[in-house]
Amino acid sequence: MSKNLLNRYIWLIDVIRRHGSITRERLNELWVRTEFSDGQPLPRRTFYNYRNAIEELFRINIRCNQSTFEYYIDESDTTGLENVTDWLLNTASMSNILTDARDISDRVILENVPSARQFLSPLIAAMKENSVIRFNYSPFSRTGTPKPVILEPYFLKIFRQRWYMTGRNIKENKIKTYALDRMSDLTVSSEHFTLPADFDPSEYFRHSFGIVFSQGEPKKVTLRATPRQAKYLRALPLHPSQSEMIGDTYSLFHYTLRLTPDFVQELLSQGPEITVLAPPELRAMMTSNLQQALDNYKS
Repeated sequence: MSKNLLNRYIWLIDVIRRHGSITRERLNELWVRTEFSDGQPLPRRTFYNYRNAIEELFRINIRCNQSTFEYYIDESDTTGLENVTDWLLNTASMSNILTDARDISDRVILENVPSARQFLSPLIAAMKENSVIRFNYSPFSRTGTPKPVILEPYFLKIFRQRWYMTGRNIKENKIKTYALDRMSDLTVSSEHFTLPADFDPSEYFRHSFGIVFSQGEPKKVTLRATPRQAKYLRALPLHPSQSEMIGDTYSLFHYTLRLTPDFVQELLSQGPEITVLAPPELRAMMTSNLQQALDNYKS
């Protein structure tokens, strides 16, 4: 399939999703403004061919309301709008939007994700075939010669603009996580493995803030946030378990999380806008880190 044709599918899905429902007339008005149209309306037969292709590729059904003659995405069958597919749709949709903005590219500033460029494709291929991978690894905490790793790749995760691979380190017989941008000399071997039937990638990190895994029990975390910071937390929750109780002069945010270093660093980055109320061990971790930071400024 050509990239141009895929982008047309993505454009059609994105327009219908953003509008909720849309007539063919309005759809054509938007279509003729795109680079796909050459200034011509979308032919009816082509539109129906695109609908069929979208259903087959993404399992997304575009239906027509016969009373209003408006097209909409059937939300009762949106298995194709979850997880990877939804991320791909959002990414491709953004790519289409930015393509239209080439003439003002100097006014659009983006974040870079360098870890996806070199090894993402071979890692996905290895996962599809359940193939063992070999690579050299240089974590930030290690100096000197990179460490050779032999890994059964279980799943990929993106966090804070970096890609990570989690799998079983064969030599250590332990599930570990590796940053793609710290890998080198990666090869996909001819050896195969069987993914454990009881291993659930979503469950593995369910009680983690980011990519640091801990064997500790999840804790009930309570944060007090200023009204201003509460708005940011509502817009971009720290974790799926987040819930909120709104007060007159503050909000209380509740989480169920393991107390990992990356979570502590995230809370520290919020500054005085948030206060940890519970549990006591998290308060101790916060005060210890804050005291160490203050000590750095003592002459």
